[in-house]
Amino acid sequence: MSSAESTADSSDGRSPSPAAEHYVQTRLTQYQSWYDTKAVKTKAMHLRMRSLSVVGGALVPALVNVDHTAARITATVVSLLVLISVSLESVYRYREQWKNYRSTEQLLGHERVYYETRVGPYTALSDDKAFSLLVARVEKAIANENSATLNVMTLGGQVSADIHEQRLAPQETTKIER
Repeated sequence: MSSAESTADSSDGRSPSPAAEHYVQTRLTQYQSWYDTKAVKTKAMHLRMRSLSVVGGALVPALVNVDHTAARITATVVSLLVLISVSLESVYRYREQWKNYRSTEQLLGHERVYYETRVGPYTALSDDKAFSLLVARVEKAIANENSATLNVMTLGGQVSADIHEQRLAPQETTKIER
């Protein structure tokens, strides 16, 4: 019997090792669920912020043109809400977080299916090697997502701080000599 046949037989006929079963049912399932929950929440926040910005941005010009005190006050309040919404989105970067969480959740799901069905990178591997590869790939995906989220949050804050500093700094002019 070839090694490919024995691997196929062992993956079809036998259940995974207790360690593999435990890892898949605890760590992998836990992280997949966590990323799914975070993706749903950050997508909802992103859509709320964007909706408020778009609708508020459309309402303000109309309200400003109404000759009534309540309309002007409402326009001011709506403008402030739009400003707060856009500012919070630029700080918390909900869209980028949502994309990171969802792509990681999907990647973990694919890895689980590939491992359980022994396709893709898990084809023709022994149970131990397939499990080791699964752990390595899952942990790398988690570490990559953590790094990406940290970069998004840090970069977002840095860009906002840089823009704020540029606004406060006096404009430097250079003289062109003739």
